[in-house]
Amino acid sequence: MIKTPPYLVPGDTIGLVCPAGFMPMEKITTCISTLESWGYRVKLGKTLGGDSTNYFSGSDSERLSDLQSMLDDDEIKAVLCARGGYGTGRIIDQVDFKKFKQNPKWIIGYSDITVLHCHLYSNYYISSLHAPMAGAFNDGGAENEFVQSLKTTLEGKKQKYNCPVHAFNRKGEAIGELVGGNLSLLAHLNGTDSDIKTKGRILFIEDVGEYTYNVDRMLYQLKRSGKLSKLAGLIVGGFTDMKDTERPFGQTVEEVIRDVVKEYDYPVCFGFPVSHSDNNYALKVGVGYKLKVTKTKVLLEE
Repeated sequence: MIKTPPYLVPGDTIGLVCPAGFMPMEKITTCISTLESWGYRVKLGKTLGGDSTNYFSGSDSERLSDLQSMLDDDEIKAVLCARGGYGTGRIIDQVDFKKFKQNPKWIIGYSDITVLHCHLYSNYYISSLHAPMAGAFNDGGAENEFVQSLKTTLEGKKQKYNCPVHAFNRKGEAIGELVGGNLSLLAHLNGTDSDIKTKGRILFIEDVGEYTYNVDRMLYQLKRSGKLSKLAGLIVGGFTDMKDTERPFGQTVEEVIRDVVKEYDYPVCFGFPVSHSDNNYALKVGVGYKLKVTKTKVLLEE
């Protein structure tokens, strides 16, 4: 049975850390003030802002040390990754989860943080939160329903999400543990210690800035490794800022996904609000959900 970290109460402390890409402090301040307005204390990691001169928020050892201290700090009840980007996969095998698995806390983020979500689920069967990060709080985003879904999820409220129907949807009902995240990372983790089992699960996928042929290739990697054949259901999130080659691939991303899974009979929904855009609901990785896809609605609920 999945182990769910304790939900938060006013006065609890949330740690902010950058285990991958660099993020300037000015883009994090609204997130900090919002978390405090929600009633939480905030503890800042050393990888926020700082004097990094390259892509990463610090060296591998610095990012590892910062993340490790957040995981081991008894005062911290949740760890919000300020941004993703790339870099978590470089340090994941050095992270010590001995203390964390005895007293788990919510790990929050998406994109490159998919590495942490999958690793926690596959190795320790601990739930985590695929959810908005610090940048989503800016420019009024703290008030939208997606950032608010993070707030209410941390408070322990069960969620029920709806999304518009799509012409490629496949009707049906599915019940299973929810797994997934960024498609590029799911393909990258295939065959590693962070790889996830998908049989009987509801899989969700999303991505950003990819060429259409790359998406096709990654989906076939998952298909050939058996990741797509025995799902309970498939949730296709946003594929934003997509690119095409000079000689067009000839299909949209949605058409690619539809054709890759057309031989299976589980329910599929397209256009679910989980993405690199503002439309990004908080989802508990590893927790049991029910997916219902009909002609007139799509419903995902705990």
